[in-house]
Amino acid sequence: MNAKDIFGIKDLSKSEIVEILTEADGMRELIDMGERTTDLRGKNVATLFYENSTRTRNSFDLAAKNLGATTTSVGVATSSVQKGESLIDTGKTLDSIGMDAIIIRHPVAGAPRLLAQNVSASVLNAGDGMNEHPSQALLDVMTAKRHFGALNGLKVAIIGDILHSRVARSDTLCFTKLGAAVTVCAPYTLLPVGMEDMGAKVETDIDRAIDGADIVMPLRIQKERMDKAYFPTIEEYHRYYGVTEERLANAGGDCIVMHPAPINREAEISGDVADGYRSVIYEQVKNGVAVRMALLKLLVRR
Repeated sequence: MNAKDIFGIKDLSKSEIVEILTEADGMRELIDMGERTTDLRGKNVATLFYENSTRTRNSFDLAAKNLGATTTSVGVATSSVQKGESLIDTGKTLDSIGMDAIIIRHPVAGAPRLLAQNVSASVLNAGDGMNEHPSQALLDVMTAKRHFGALNGLKVAIIGDILHSRVARSDTLCFTKLGAAVTVCAPYTLLPVGMEDMGAKVETDIDRAIDGADIVMPLRIQKERMDKAYFPTIEEYHRYYGVTEERLANAGGDCIVMHPAPINREAEISGDVADGYRSVIYEQVKNGVAVRMALLKLLVRR
């Protein structure tokens, strides 16, 4: 890879995705052996999160440290952003103090690209608005690949709040580029326009979406992004769109269940499914560190 930044799966070719996944496999081996590298010794990595995060932020932080980099976490709530400092000025400040990479999560789509245009540091998108979340898609694909060996011909069903989900968009793009068939399923009120253009089949009936699926991925209801009522109650949503053991009976025999987390039990997913034998949710978390190590190494050492 010769790219300076990573904004989304949309910008990556299939060969670039394969290169990242190959690098991530090597990083996963290091993690399993409890080893670290010095690939980024002397490099500085900042996490700049304008939205709350547990997994992604800590995963990137640990990934950088595993590579020997020094990390800085910018707490937006206690930074000069609260005094009115712009994103560009914050980025230029981080650039000036010697950051080699800035990992940003921002509520506005396109913010990572704007930042990258104004800094010399590499910029990695950790989620921008309702646009993309590329590292999540890459770790999801890595998890599926480790389980099935190849993705070509697999059926992926993404269920839930598609409208507000950057994960649904990035996953659809990533899985389809590697040959899987993606179906997105939600009530009409939570289906955005344009998913077909990304290669997804659109469905409103969860049983049809899950039928024969190799991978089922329920999505969290993003209440923080909702400005109106999209369904009557959580209980009713779970009744019609919750991923349960009963519904998974019609999935493929080797079906696995993913979730980008955090999980809302008895909303988009039942507790027995989240904790069941099909669940690879915590495997996704582990693979997330490996993928983010790969991204940092490939970008910062370019």
